[in-house]
Amino acid sequence: MRDLYSLAIRYINGELYLLDQQLLPQEEDLILVKGVDHMVEIIQMLKIRGAPAIGISAGLALARFSKGIEDRARVRSMALKLRESRPTAINLMVIIDRMLAHLQEDNFHQLFEEEAFKAFEEDIELCDRMAEYGADLVEDGDGILTHCNTGRLVTAGVGTALGVIFKAHEQGKKIHVYVDETRPLLQGARLTAWELEQAGIPYSIITDNMAAHMMKLGRIQKIFVGSDRVAVNGDFANKIGTYSLSVLARYHDIPFYPVAPYTTIDFECESGDAIPIEEREAYEVRGARGRFGDVCWAPANAPVCNPAFDVSPVDNVTAFICDKGIFSQDELKQGALKNL
Repeated sequence: MRDLYSLAIRYINGELYLLDQQLLPQEEDLILVKGVDHMVEIIQMLKIRGAPAIGISAGLALARFSKGIEDRARVRSMALKLRESRPTAINLMVIIDRMLAHLQEDNFHQLFEEEAFKAFEEDIELCDRMAEYGADLVEDGDGILTHCNTGRLVTAGVGTALGVIFKAHEQGKKIHVYVDETRPLLQGARLTAWELEQAGIPYSIITDNMAAHMMKLGRIQKIFVGSDRVAVNGDFANKIGTYSLSVLARYHDIPFYPVAPYTTIDFECESGDAIPIEEREAYEVRGARGRFGDVCWAPANAPVCNPAFDVSPVDNVTAFICDKGIFSQDELKQGALKNL
């Protein structure tokens, strides 16, 4: 098998390296993944993040660290540990399940690696298609709002929602991106701003609670967001705060577009009500942790609610941008995703 290389994921000489996204933008450091337990820790600490990248890196980790192990029960246990490391990101489950389907075959080690490589390569193609479809919706002079981070750091390719923005910029369209900082972990301010800076795309960071004001001022013409899981009725889960944007967009009559590949659709999930929402640690809300040390701005034992995701209903979606095309709200309500 040849080496694989993306901004966030490197598979070189049979070893898996991941860009530590907790250190960005101040430091760019690659983590050598040392085992399945280490991979689970990396996922849960958000050192690798975004539904496609989580799934791909977990698949590569399973292929790498199951080599030489003939005990299928042990391999299955490793796979399930990875599969359960984050409950909302469906791509993770899809890729692990594809690999486990080969577990009883004689050459399952080879087939594991082939599936993991296929997921990486396929994601590049899916990102390119979504970017092409989505860029057609962008007009010269648009102000675009985005939330969290949805670019090269969370996929093997150009990204989902941010990939649309990259493509529009590449086409020569003059755009300005408003970057929600995305509390509590600031993936917008830290990561999306970093990606836009590298691409030379004009942007402004705003705090999450500025979005409504910017819409009222007429600064924002379109909103593109990613997704961690899409129900077949068009409801979708994304980083906490996305639902608020969908409500605001509907009120201000601003087009609101989730962008995700078919691998993010949960074909067993009838509506957003069935999507599990991950609850994270209280310290993420009480303060911040980084190379600068720990800062706590709330009372040390303040009670905290910290859902990592929320669900936006299809009623607030203008259209869903997928690698298979663009599906209007009416098409989503008529079951278009069930037939992909």
